[in-house]
Amino acid sequence: LSGLPKQEYCYRKCMEREVVVQPSPRVYKALKTQMEFILNELQRIDVGESIEPELLDTIDLIATTMNGLKGDGNNGK
Repeated sequence: LSGLPKQEYCYRKCMEREVVVQPSPRVYKALKTQMEFILNELQRIDVGESIEPELLDTIDLIATTMNGLKGDGNNGK
């Protein structure tokens, strides 16, 4: 979702550098695909069932990314 090539993303994560998401059609498409996946998963979950931790992590990542794309400089806080 970062919009970076995989090698650059891995390099930055290994070096513990910040990964900054640059808005682009590629990022938009990745976010849209992930949101469709989340919607399908949430529709599949019955009332009273627990949500998988991986799905919650994905939702958190997308929310953080979307807040960062707003361009307000404070990540939505």
